[in-house]
Amino acid sequence: MSVLGPGRSTGDRIFFGTLIGLGIAYILMVLGMLVADASFTTPAAMAAALAKPEIRHAFGLSFTTATVTAILSVWFGVPIGYLMARRNFPGKSLVDAILDVPIVLPPMVIGLSLLILFQTGLGRQLESGFAALFGVGITYEVPSIILAQFAVSCAFAIRTLRVTFDQLDPRCEDVARTLGCSSRQAFWHVVLPSAWKGVLSAGLLAWARALGEFGPVLVFSGATRMKTEVLPSTVFLELSVGDLEAAVAVSLILVAAAVGCLLLGRLLGLKVGR
Repeated sequence: MSVLGPGRSTGDRIFFGTLIGLGIAYILMVLGMLVADASFTTPAAMAAALAKPEIRHAFGLSFTTATVTAILSVWFGVPIGYLMARRNFPGKSLVDAILDVPIVLPPMVIGLSLLILFQTGLGRQLESGFAALFGVGITYEVPSIILAQFAVSCAFAIRTLRVTFDQLDPRCEDVARTLGCSSRQAFWHVVLPSAWKGVLSAGLLAWARALGEFGPVLVFSGATRMKTEVLPSTVFLELSVGDLEAAVAVSLILVAAAVGCLLLGRLLGLKVGR
């Protein structure tokens, strides 16, 4: 039945008409931006831009770091989301607020905070130990890209996974424990298989968020070409030198990746970002 169908009063029609009008206006704005990007450049210009070695390097680095970040976000997000959904403990509200801090902080502040953290004594020790173990530092190196992306993406993964575990009936775990399962066994054999859609949703959301992360990466990792340049940094660098067509070409890659994530989530029946 239409929201403006028969039986509605004039006031209801005005109310729902206003809601629909606002929704249509926003959808048209989003579609307008996408159409403007797509119509600004040509396939030949896109091919020329993507042929640049710097952009190809940024492409590979972006997809690699985003994938690693998504895996780490799910790895940390599953236990944290499960604990927040299933356990009550003193200070839980404070912990919940802290977990949301990366979501509400300005991106540049996150990058600056990471940079300052690794200038402290503890941060320098961590970086020295990491360099001794892996032969590469953290700040202004590739690991800093992953860390900057992870700082933001993991918060979204945790929020998604907490909602997922909240929606699972805890009685299934209780039954498993009464049948002789330990809490660990109940988690691995009952909870996690039931939460697979939420885990995939969290991974896709973390991946998409990491791929588009710019502010923290710019501050903490820099935008050195052929070293720490990722696709969002490429857009910024190409704009700064006046190559608008190359910036649009890279932007369309990011748009295609985001739309691909959403379509994959819909095909799998997931609720990505919801």
